[in-house]
Amino acid sequence: MTRTPPTTVGRVRLWRWRRNPLRRHSDVVEAWIVLATWVLVVVAGVLAGLLAAQAAASAYSARQAQVHPVSAVITGEASPTPATATGYDDGRVWATVRWTDPDGTVHTDRAKVVPGTPAGSEVTVWTNRADRIVPAPVTGTSADLQAALTGVLVGPSAGAAVWSAGWLVRTRLIRRRMAEWDEEWKQVGPQWGNLSGGRG
Repeated sequence: MTRTPPTTVGRVRLWRWRRNPLRRHSDVVEAWIVLATWVLVVVAGVLAGLLAAQAAASAYSARQAQVHPVSAVITGEASPTPATATGYDDGRVWATVRWTDPDGTVHTDRAKVVPGTPAGSEVTVWTNRADRIVPAPVTGTSADLQAALTGVLVGPSAGAAVWSAGWLVRTRLIRRRMAEWDEEWKQVGPQWGNLSGGRG
């Protein structure tokens, strides 16, 4: 007895783009949706990343324009060790500092300095327009790197949002196609049964 070898069904690539009697209009629409989704994912991701990086760079530049460095003097010896030890501690301690504006106005505030810095030592601090000490702005290579990282993080997020929208549209199209198949089978199914019965 000769055994018939099993039939191997290969996957036809890009079948939605090829003419065949089984291809439906919805298959073509789905193919265009998939293509448009991936194109928009790339375009939206790149564009959003570039815009985010530019916005971050502009924000760093704007903040740098609003603050300026001044030379201050520590009025009391800084603590030799940080008060707390957490993952967010940079190892510095708080100390009271004093500085004088060009017009002769004297200001005092608290700033972070190296532990154990003696009184009378000069330190550079950053102040805002209200003459309050603020964290040093991000400048130079650090600003460029952080702006680039912002773009790298935002880009994939924007692309994922576009992909999710495309996936939702495609899912609804597939559900609609399945519903159409059910309706067609309700019409063809009884006829198929009659044909099978007639053969018997």
